[in-house]
Amino acid sequence: MKVIAVSTSLKKGVKKDNVPEIRLVLDSGVEGDAHAASDPRRQVSLLAQESINIMKAQSNLELKPGDFAENITTEGLELHTLPLGTRLKIGPEAVLEVSQIGKTCHHGCAIKQTTGSCIMPTHGIFGRVAAPGTIRPGDEILVERV
Repeated sequence: MKVIAVSTSLKKGVKKDNVPEIRLVLDSGVEGDAHAASDPRRQVSLLAQESINIMKAQSNLELKPGDFAENITTEGLELHTLPLGTRLKIGPEAVLEVSQIGKTCHHGCAIKQTTGSCIMPTHGIFGRVAAPGTIRPGDEILVERV
């Protein structure tokens, strides 16, 4: 279980850009991201590469990490099956606590407009920053079940 990509954006409602690293800020979210400190339940968004692959197969679109506006793209972990309160230790210091599973897709979602559907409402998850830290692609993810 590992991080495939980390992504940020300066505006809400747009795809995120992949970056070399992100810094999680305690009880806020991703430093410099448009969604930081905006919703205590949705500080950081995560989506599994396996879920992105489902949408790729259904739509024949060239989709990549960040296209669903997720901050962290993972591999090897069925994120949407984790119970609320599960803690994810990512890299050497950061800890996220799963705070929400799925979300309502807003009407301006580029993926939904193009394909008619979006994976984030059922497969995307959100976490609250329980311990700050820097996250990079390749970092290991450890799951602490509740």
